Amino acid sequence: MSYDVAFRHQQALDPSALSSVTTTLHAIGAAITDCRNAGKDAEIDPAVILLIRHLSQVCEARPPSTLLRRECLDAIVEIRRHPVLKTLAYRGVAYDEPAKRLFHSEGRIAMRRLAEALDLAEGSFDVRSNKGGVAVSGEITLHGEDIWVQLSLGLMGPDREILYRRVHGRKDHIGERNHYASIRDLMAPDRFARKICRDLNLAPATPSDGRLFA
Repeated sequence: MSYDVAFRHQQALDPSALSSVTTTLHAIGAAITDCRNAGKDAEIDPAVILLIRHLSQVCEARPPSTLLRRECLDAIVEIRRHPVLKTLAYRGVAYDEPAKRLFHSEGRIAMRRLAEALDLAEGSFDVRSNKGGVAVSGEITLHGEDIWVQLSLGLMGPDREILYRRVHGRKDHIGERNHYASIRDLMAPDRFARKICRDLNLAPATPSDGRLFA
C-alpha cells in the first residue's frame, strides 16, 4: 500500500537543521525512501532535488576540489603502504562480519597473486575459502599439484599466519612437513614464492618484475 508523508517537503523547505554532510545525506536517503514508499519518482521529486542542492551548499565550506584530490591521492599511497590484509590480520576479524568478509575477499586475491608468482598454470590449482564460525577467522587455501598454502589467524600465533607444505596431488590434504610464515611474507608474493620453492624443494618459479601487494 502506497503512502506519502509531508516531512521530506518540510525539511526541503527549511533545511537549516541539516548543517553537516552526514545529516544531509541521511535526509536525502530518507526522502528517497519516502518516494519509494509513496510510489513517486525520486529523480523528479522536488523535495529530493532541493535536499541534494542543499548538500552542495553544505560542501561549499569544505576545501577546494584540487586540495581534496591531492588528499585522496595521498590517502591511496598511505593505504598501499599498509595493505588492508595485514591490518586485518593484526587486529583480528572474529565477531566482526564485515571485517571477516573483507579478510576472505583480500585473502583470495593474495592467494591468486601467490599462484601467479609460483607460475602455477590456470586450472592446476584451487583457491578456496572457509569462513568457519563467528569466533574464528576461517581460512583461505591455495591447493596445487605440489603445494598447499593456507592463511588463517590466531591458531598458530602472530607471524605464523601462513601454513604451507608439499603435497602429492590435489586430493592430498595431509602432505609432508609443515612450514610457517608471516602475513608479511604474503605481501611480497614473488619473494615468498622463491622461499616456498626452496623450503619445499620445488623447481623455482619463473622470475618476474617483483610484484608487491597494492
